[in-house]
Amino acid sequence: MGLVFGSFANVVVHRVPLKQSVVRPASRCPSCGVALRARDNIPVLSWLLLRGRCRNCGARISPRYPAIEILTAVLFGLAAWRIRPATDLVAYLPLLWVLVVLSFIDLEHKLLPNRIVVPAFIAGVALLGVAAALGPGVGAWVRALFGAAVAFGFFFVLALISPRGMGMGDVKLSAVLGLGLTYQGWGRLLVGFFISFLAGAVGGIGLIAARRAGMKSEVPFGPYLALGTIVSILFGGPIVHAWLHQ
Repeated sequence: MGLVFGSFANVVVHRVPLKQSVVRPASRCPSCGVALRARDNIPVLSWLLLRGRCRNCGARISPRYPAIEILTAVLFGLAAWRIRPATDLVAYLPLLWVLVVLSFIDLEHKLLPNRIVVPAFIAGVALLGVAAALGPGVGAWVRALFGAAVAFGFFFVLALISPRGMGMGDVKLSAVLGLGLTYQGWGRLLVGFFISFLAGAVGGIGLIAARRAGMKSEVPFGPYLALGTIVSILFGGPIVHAWLHQ
């Protein structure tokens, strides 16, 4: 299932920044525009069999395509293993998918589109409401709403203080992440954002050291937010426990 959703994630990553429909037309080669046959649209396998090239024009197909498909499948598998109660997957599988999509869009375009972020927040509120009704109860859902507000407020202040370091896309995304993290507990929110900022600092220093960015360069922060959130969702429980009992 993860591979299939990963394949659709590739469509969204390619088309949304271009303001194209993600439904029509059918998948096609980005170089020659020829529609892909069913045999050439099998996640991962088709890319391997075609050796990363279009069957029609021979143009190189980015390894990003199988990478996204594999990453999505791995995250879905980890979520099924780690997240309990299992009914919470109704909300967390879509969240993980959105994080993969937004990370790659931000890396390529330095953009976190409202077309994805806003529906993700609305869907998150609804799906976590369903998960809460099936599992821990309305208290977890209410806590998640407060968490979204706290995260949004915190990042909004950061954006006012340092507009070059924090874009409004990051601010809006923080509400989505606050929603998903705080549903699991306030500790998950702290762990997720701590890892995000730590990874962002390490990544920024690494880019500067490799001379791929300067002190004033704009570095996409969305992927780091996604990384911290994913780690906290999947493995934050033991981290919070160790933190509280050290």
